[in-house]
Amino acid sequence: MSESAWPEVSAAVAAAPYPVEVLPADSAEAERCLTALGMSTRSWLGAIMAHSGGLLVDHGWLRVLGSGNGRLPDVVTEADPTVGVLVVGYDVLGGQFAWSQPEPGVPPTVHYFGPDDLGWQDLEQGYADWLNAVLSGSLTAFYETLRWPGWEAEVSELLLDQGIHTWPPPWTVEGEDLGVVSRKPIAMAELVSFHHETARRVGRPDRP
Repeated sequence: MSESAWPEVSAAVAAAPYPVEVLPADSAEAERCLTALGMSTRSWLGAIMAHSGGLLVDHGWLRVLGSGNGRLPDVVTEADPTVGVLVVGYDVLGGQFAWSQPEPGVPPTVHYFGPDDLGWQDLEQGYADWLNAVLSGSLTAFYETLRWPGWEAEVSELLLDQGIHTWPPPWTVEGEDLGVVSRKPIAMAELVSFHHETARRVGRPDRP
């Protein structure tokens, strides 16, 4: 048995039906992240942190967090240990993927916060199953209603800490068609905060 899950992850990256860029990892930062979370490289998340600063999936539409790379934060920085939530990825619209344990004794699963409905959805997949599905092509169907003609070129030009703000927002009736709304790059932190603040105002759960 391999001591690291990285060969499995690398094989999935190589076989992905859309572009996947593996950002370089800094060994000291990788070790810091692994130690902080108490993980080994035998897990897919541990292997991602040890061997990559993060993954840019499907022209950068999804940023899977690793041990950080320049403007892309690391998994530990984005963690919220007070509620047991580990943010493991962002999409360009400000959606979040978080690895969370819903209750004691239950295996943690990946949840998705959608900018189109401002709610958390349990994807009912562990981290490795989720990432394997992502690298196998699941994003195409998952985001079918949230993409517009020419999105690939637009997304590819973003910085690693930027997302795309749309107006009207995707959670409004007027903003459902992202091909006709106003779109502009803004800081990802600002975009995520905007969606979550709106979710709080309408009484949606802030965490999975």
